[in-house]
Amino acid sequence: MEYSQHTKNILGLQLPTDPRWANLDYLSLEEILTDHAYCEQKAATTCISLIQRYSDKVDLVNELAPIVAEEWGHFRAVLHEIQKRGLQLGKQRKDEYVNRLLEFQRKGGHPQDRFLDQLLTMALIEARSCERFKRLSEGLSDEYLRKFYRKFMESEAGHYTLFITLAEKYIDKTIVRNRWKEWLAFEAKLMKELTPRQDRIH
Repeated sequence: MEYSQHTKNILGLQLPTDPRWANLDYLSLEEILTDHAYCEQKAATTCISLIQRYSDKVDLVNELAPIVAEEWGHFRAVLHEIQKRGLQLGKQRKDEYVNRLLEFQRKGGHPQDRFLDQLLTMALIEARSCERFKRLSEGLSDEYLRKFYRKFMESEAGHYTLFITLAEKYIDKTIVRNRWKEWLAFEAKLMKELTPRQDRIH
């Protein structure tokens, strides 16, 4: 109950991770590290795309530029961890969770609506990643990896906050908060529909 309440209060997520994913005794370290590496890579490239698409938004460019470097640094850190342990970086796999979020984005209508949904998608991905990293930081038997994922958890929490802050900088806060509630409700429904995969971060 305490964990669920923390998730709701801090990140806004309406549904905690399925216990089947959190059964870390059955987690494949090679697979989860591989998926994590590609998540960091995609985060970096998505921020680059946002900078390219919205280069006229000076504050967004200035805020996301260091995030690109940070996310790529995270990719390198996870890759180093894989190689240090004698594991292999596997192939990138389809991320059904992210793909379903992308389907929920508004594609037509006003450009502001599309811009908002792109930022909120990133905020939600960072929030769920933060929640998953918290699970890993508390549940893994390897003390080094617990600390490793604690750092990632703290970083993702900051990124989640940044994307919400950027949205409210450019768009009326009431609009942002109302749409965010819709996103949270959709994500909770999605989490119930998806089968938990212990080889994936999401």
